[in-house]
Amino acid sequence: MAKAIGHAIALPIRSSAQASQKHTETSLIARFLYPKLGPGQMWEEVARRVRARGADIHLNHRIVGVERDGNNVTAVNVLDATSDSVRRVPCDYFFSTMPVRDLVESLKPEESQVLRIAEALPYRDFMTVGLLLRRMNSPPGSRNRRPGIPMNVHMPRENGMPPDNWIYIQEPEVRIGRLQVFNNWSPALVADPDTIWLGLEYFCSEGDDLWSVENGRFIDFAAAELEKIGLINRGDVIDGTLVRVLKAYPAYFGAYREFDTVRTYLDRFANLYPVGRNGMHRYNNQDHSMLAAASAVSSMINGGRGKADIWRINAEADYHEQNEESG
Repeated sequence: MAKAIGHAIALPIRSSAQASQKHTETSLIARFLYPKLGPGQMWEEVARRVRARGADIHLNHRIVGVERDGNNVTAVNVLDATSDSVRRVPCDYFFSTMPVRDLVESLKPEESQVLRIAEALPYRDFMTVGLLLRRMNSPPGSRNRRPGIPMNVHMPRENGMPPDNWIYIQEPEVRIGRLQVFNNWSPALVADPDTIWLGLEYFCSEGDDLWSVENGRFIDFAAAELEKIGLINRGDVIDGTLVRVLKAYPAYFGAYREFDTVRTYLDRFANLYPVGRNGMHRYNNQDHSMLAAASAVSSMINGGRGKADIWRINAEADYHEQNEESG
């Protein structure tokens, strides 16, 4: 925490032209490339290239069963949500981004402890409210700029919009955990540049008091929370929407202490490659997940060599804010 605070204090006085971040730890990097229309734009381009090379992509499909012959996955059963039909898809290799809990259940392990651990793996779910606003209220004291800091640093715009990409909310009287300002990720994400597009993030669990609130009521609740801490006036809200994400955050407590037992079981399957945040039950960022997928493909085309390396991604010291050298 102390390192993060120190980084935040030092950041405004660094030259904006400083391009080299070689010695900056991954979680503290302040400059990076971002797709004009958001991360989805990158995957739309990937899908275009995949189809251009003759492959098929099936959307709105969900794996409902995995077939195996000993320690080899032979096929998956896939539910087409548009037609409510199930079809069998034989496979030579299986790259799984399914939650580990669901994957292990589908594999029907002979060892009861493997199934017990997988079923108990903890997750945190996620809700985000998108609010479109005419303006925001400038935070108290935001106009008091420290000498030597450039005019555009920590200064809200005329419509009250802060310059931050995201803001962690610490006020104990509200439930919101983080606020995103989508305009600052890319102006192209907002149709009208005179409006402000916010994402209010809530960390919860399926079925709890937050998750159970009806969509419209929850949007009103979220807007009221921002008004409560003085960031907006409800009358400036133009529109809102709500997105719910199950198993957004694999958690590192409880049954996770025994996760190595599950990993050892999954590693028996020569043609099975768990990748991604849910596929590995690891709190990976998008770049970690992409690297894991690339490593899995490399292992596949090299006869399985390097398969264990996939689990080392996001495990090295330089991916964390604190390591043995920094103390």
